[in-house]
Amino acid sequence: MDELIEGYRRFRAGIWPERREAFEALAAEGQAPCAMVIACCDSRVDPSLIFSSPPGGLFVVRNVANLVPPYAPDASYHGTSAALEFAVRGLEVPHVVVLGHAMCGGIRALLRGAPDTLSDFLLPWMRIAEPATARARACDDPEAALTACEHEAVILSLRNLMTFPWIAERVAAGRLALHGAYFGIASGVLEWLGPDGVFVPVE
Repeated sequence: MDELIEGYRRFRAGIWPERREAFEALAAEGQAPCAMVIACCDSRVDPSLIFSSPPGGLFVVRNVANLVPPYAPDASYHGTSAALEFAVRGLEVPHVVVLGHAMCGGIRALLRGAPDTLSDFLLPWMRIAEPATARARACDDPEAALTACEHEAVILSLRNLMTFPWIAERVAAGRLALHGAYFGIASGVLEWLGPDGVFVPVE
């Protein structure tokens, strides 16, 4: 906890005075983020840092392996779907980005299994990505398989986004655009998913 408290003190001493007016404007006027980012909760992948976004710039939801479940309104708990509804129907964001990343522990657990201590919630959650494993299982190299599955999980989540009727309607009307991206932790390189289904480094 000492590290967190010291970090807050640095924020109050340095960042807060510099950005106080921006925070006050956000408090008075509300948020109008330019995009929603669905990212992994991996501590090494920070969307605001990757995109150099200031406070209020991005509406971010993070979960294990940056997955979007299919549209399924029922009495269960739907944290990611609730965030989607708030961002798309409430804030009317013009863009939704699914941000995958290298060395994803959730994808690794899906492909190679996980200890029993992670079976209550992690493995059932990762079953969302089961359709993304087919291409990975065709790879001979384990690391290539992991990367292939990480890529396919982004594509799967984009498909699942289109099962939400109010997302599909906005995409069809040109009011919302969906994007796939992939971040290399070791390289710092961001790849963008092209219309041909291939991830290409951003220049």
